[in-house]
Amino acid sequence: MEITLSVNGMKCQGCVDKLEKFVGELEGIERIQVDLPAKSVKVEFNAPATKEQICEAILDAGFEL
Repeated sequence: MEITLSVNGMKCQGCVDKLEKFVGELEGIERIQVDLPAKSVKVEFNAPATKEQICEAILDAGFEL
């Protein structure tokens, strides 16, 4: 599966790295593509990862959806 989410609060490469770390730690994540200027993230994933878990990881990293 693939989802694209708008992420508020990203300001720099450090934010991108943090977001990639938090989402990337989930089991089933295949690929993460963060677009800092567009403030969005595209995630390719398979089970057991879910959209809800990805959203929760983004929130846990300190960002808003």
